[in-house]
Amino acid sequence: MSAIQKIREKGAWIMFGLIALALIAFILQDRSLGGKGGFFGGNPNVLGKVDGQVINRDEFEAKLAMYGGSGSQREQLIGQLWTAQVNELLMKEQYEKLGLVCSAKELSEALFGDDSPFKQIPQFSDPKTGQFSADAAKQWYNQTFKKSKDKEMIRQVYEGFISPTIQKVLQQKYQALLTQSMYVPKWLVEKTQADNNALSTVSYVYVPYTSVSDSAVKISDDEIMNYARKHKKEFERDEETRSISYVTFDAAASSEDSAAVLKSLNELKPEFAKTTDVKSFLAKNASDLPYNDGFISKKEIKQKSIDSIAALPVGGIYGPYIDGSEYVLAKLVASKIMPDSAKVRHILIATHQMDQQSGQLVRVREDSTARKTMDTVEMELKSGKPFDSVCAKFSDDGNKDKGGVYDYFTSSKMVPEFTEFSFGKPVGSKGVIKTEFGYHYVEVLGQKGSGPAYKIAYLAKAITVSNETDNNAQNAALQFAAGSRNKKTFDDNALKQNKTILPANEIKENDFNIVGLGDSRKLVRWAYEHNAGDVTEQPEKIADKYVVAILLAVSKPGLPNVGLLRPLIEPIVRNEKKAKQIIDAKFKGNTLEALTASTATAVQKIDSLSFANPFIPGIGNDSKFTGASFNAGMKGKVTTPIAGSSGVYAIRVENIYARPAADDANSVKQNLLQMQRMAVYRGGLDALRKAASIKDYRSKFF
Repeated sequence: MSAIQKIREKGAWIMFGLIALALIAFILQDRSLGGKGGFFGGNPNVLGKVDGQVINRDEFEAKLAMYGGSGSQREQLIGQLWTAQVNELLMKEQYEKLGLVCSAKELSEALFGDDSPFKQIPQFSDPKTGQFSADAAKQWYNQTFKKSKDKEMIRQVYEGFISPTIQKVLQQKYQALLTQSMYVPKWLVEKTQADNNALSTVSYVYVPYTSVSDSAVKISDDEIMNYARKHKKEFERDEETRSISYVTFDAAASSEDSAAVLKSLNELKPEFAKTTDVKSFLAKNASDLPYNDGFISKKEIKQKSIDSIAALPVGGIYGPYIDGSEYVLAKLVASKIMPDSAKVRHILIATHQMDQQSGQLVRVREDSTARKTMDTVEMELKSGKPFDSVCAKFSDDGNKDKGGVYDYFTSSKMVPEFTEFSFGKPVGSKGVIKTEFGYHYVEVLGQKGSGPAYKIAYLAKAITVSNETDNNAQNAALQFAAGSRNKKTFDDNALKQNKTILPANEIKENDFNIVGLGDSRKLVRWAYEHNAGDVTEQPEKIADKYVVAILLAVSKPGLPNVGLLRPLIEPIVRNEKKAKQIIDAKFKGNTLEALTASTATAVQKIDSLSFANPFIPGIGNDSKFTGASFNAGMKGKVTTPIAGSSGVYAIRVENIYARPAADDANSVKQNLLQMQRMAVYRGGLDALRKAASIKDYRSKFF
């Protein structure tokens, strides 16, 4: 019953974690987990330092555990929490310098006001209206939380609600100070208005860089590095990176593995066709698809082979066929005509709830207790009490404040027993049913449409990798690694075995993923534990591949090596050299007419080039072109050849004029203020981070 599962009221502590994560994303920082400790070498509890302030490893780990997650989710969370910790400590310094504090009154207003974080907790909602009750939250806070001796509960509430709220208040004050300090002078408003309305008419001659072949322009390593040194701020790196090359050995399921699964299903097919107890048969033979002992409308069945399955007689078998990474046998157990959708209202007395983290059902009430409570529900309804009030009083479902109504839903949305009652009983039917979640009092309010529905059993087997296939791939990778202990032998062996050597550049010490490989933390750690030229002795198993890598380069902070810079800089330097060739060879003369003869091109014209939106047909946006087009000193004159972003051109400014103003001065001023505020919002933390001394030891622990 997925719809019920999704809105199942969860335990409070899971809600704390989810809300705290949302608040982290919203305010970009969280409570300091700092503690006292020495440098990393002397204190393994130090995960990092920000201007000498410690990020405590134990508390960081506790927070990770509180928020949960596994695999890639955990990796992402590690990065998010680290950024939050660094931002928090950076901002803490700013708050202290400015004397910003969050008073008890301000905290109370934020905790229980319009944007209260407690709004997400169902127990703090008015059962009659479903609206957040600040009084209920305050009562719980004062009578339960403040008096509690449960240290873990206190920690989670503080981390999940109180601390983020304090930080939110402080951040709002800080942002207010910054935004209110913005100033836009009158001259800037007038200049912006003039620029926004400026138009130009220009004529020009243009020769694109594509007129010169790339192969005709050679770029040396010295030219790349010279350009990089002249533009250091664009290309310098703040932290060390590593570059590797690697080859892979496929350990995915082979054709033999696929054939073995197909054979096993064909051997089971006769027995599957004969059995009358499909549920037991599927359990005994470990089907990868669970059996849904309920009817599903054909419109809701997403199987690509549903038309073929639906054409079977009852008891017929279709397959084996491939569905994704599985072979499947489908058996048509039963068919009938039923509504397309149904509307019901219900009251749930739960015996189990779904744990949102583990996906497991957790018992919350004994069956006997639940049955007695349901008897009381039936008695109250029969006595004439309104359904809505009985539902609000007894139901454990998340929609109890809406009268327990599930508006028109399809047959695939609920568990079989619930679907069978909702779609199989006529409108107006009432009764109690039992599902894996507990006892439900259900009343069918409406049904729409009509069409075929089927009960289908699927015997599915994944196409898995055999030990033989995996061993063969691993042995091939081991042999390659053993015979490739330097770059020359690595390259030679890759060529002999027709292996593509793949690059992975600018790998950072705390990366969990390598582009092209995905989750590859072990390989990242290997790269930072070895020297340039080293080759992995043991291939790394990543997904369905064995990887053998060679560490090509260690790039210290500063300018990267030429190999990393070339893809970034080579197109720029090539265009510079092309521009010189084009100018020297083709741009002869001082008039556009003379230039058309020397360049073998025609004069082009733009009647209304906008300074605010300067798009040039065939060229795009080019700041040099725009600048020259609005140079009043060049009116009636021809510029010298200009090397632009996509080619060389010479321009004659015919006229510069203004269109009627579209925005008044106040609108322009407000837009400029907003731009300033956004620039501060986006760049403020980055500036603080660059100015700070940040020591990051995460790679030693994760």
